[in-house]
Amino acid sequence: MRIEVMIDRSKKLPNGAIPALEQELKRRLDSRYDETCSLTIRRVGSDGLFVFGANDDTKKDIEELLQETWESADDWFF
Repeated sequence: MRIEVMIDRSKKLPNGAIPALEQELKRRLDSRYDETCSLTIRRVGSDGLFVFGANDDTKKDIEELLQETWESADDWFF
């Protein structure tokens, strides 16, 4: 399964936010899914999420996981 997270480059983010998000999201994905996940996070023109090689239910679960991870940044980003 391949996951690509795109974050709008015009959004202000603290230094180190992208690597920290990638590490935390990868940790959560690995604990939830047995299959190998390839995760890419990059800054682009607009926000987006693409999940390749997964069914619709899994895509929805990953979307929710990303939202939970982002909203809990106070717990893992320091």
